[in-house]
Amino acid sequence: MKQYDCLTNDSSLAAAIFVPFYAGFDIARYLWGYNISRRDAASLDLVDWLMKRPEWKIMQGRDHFLVAGRITWDFRRLSEEEGDWGNKLLFLPAAKNMSMLVVESSPWNANDFGIPYPTYFHPAKDADVFAWQDRMRKLERKYLFSFAGAPRPGNPKSIRGQIIDQCRGSELGKLLECDFGESKCHSPSSIMQMFQSSHFCLQPQGDSYTRRSAFDSMLAGCIPVFFHPGSAYTQYTWHLPKNFTTYSVFIPEDDIRLRNGSIEERLSQIPPEQVQIMRENVINLIPQLIYADPRSKLETFKDAFDVAVQAVIDKVTRLRKNIIEGRTEYDNFVEENSWKYALLEEGQREAGWHEWDPFFSKPKGESAGDGSTGSSAEAAKNSWKNEQRDQK
Repeated sequence: MKQYDCLTNDSSLAAAIFVPFYAGFDIARYLWGYNISRRDAASLDLVDWLMKRPEWKIMQGRDHFLVAGRITWDFRRLSEEEGDWGNKLLFLPAAKNMSMLVVESSPWNANDFGIPYPTYFHPAKDADVFAWQDRMRKLERKYLFSFAGAPRPGNPKSIRGQIIDQCRGSELGKLLECDFGESKCHSPSSIMQMFQSSHFCLQPQGDSYTRRSAFDSMLAGCIPVFFHPGSAYTQYTWHLPKNFTTYSVFIPEDDIRLRNGSIEERLSQIPPEQVQIMRENVINLIPQLIYADPRSKLETFKDAFDVAVQAVIDKVTRLRKNIIEGRTEYDNFVEENSWKYALLEEGQREAGWHEWDPFFSKPKGESAGDGSTGSSAEAAKNSWKNEQRDQK
């Protein structure tokens, strides 16, 4: 943010206001073994301080944004029970007005927005990006598809076990198993070599909807295969094209879970010339999915940071215009359907039925508008456990 070209200290001139609060670092200190008052303390102090600021009074915080390098579920504790997960930052009334940029957003809430996970590549200049893209185009890819990951035996809904079985049973597939001991999955070179040698990279849900691996694979020029729309299509609407068929393959989870559909067969049916077009589209997306070295600036490319900041500014600008004109952006806005609105076509003002509705029906025990209890909280816990394991 400090390198951003158009910063001003005069908030009356600002198109949007950045809040330099490191929400992810804050909650990471207290996720396990701390009471809820400790977990909530900094968030409560933050909103108390913000609401007293003159900038806040102009739009009640609707022009404010902040960044947390974690998944949204760490900030969506609904109850006051000590055993519940995370803090309640994103449920505080003031925070509901702000925009929080996270690596995974909630499909049922309107105050968070998905931005790409950081990858291993942080170029300092345009030439670095051009050279990388050229290299990805020229690579020989000997595997039809590959998967890097571990099974989730504790999650009955996970299709990872079946995906691993299909990789093992295919002569065209490659598997990098990420078990709980020493693993090549912690080696950037092992992962990237496999992705760079593959036409398609399988990206089932991680502990939650998303996984960083999706961005590692696209960086490698590997066409991602998604099994749930919440893994990318409804998440990264600022950074990925609305027409997902141009750069990815979608195989619904039930095709694998219930029908045991053959991934090899499905991918083999895509004509080689179509694969080449899709790969070129993935490679062309690389600049806007990476975070350039913050000590320098890309000249002809917009990176993930540039795209995100511009999207926030555009969002606030539209909101201001609507306030002035006395209108709303959508008719009959329903927050629980917030995942649908970014998918609407130009001019559409209302979200109706969508073919992905079954993917986003609430798990039992989760009330409307929350998504913080039950499976979501478990996903956040598992994500945190794996994060700690990786650090060790």
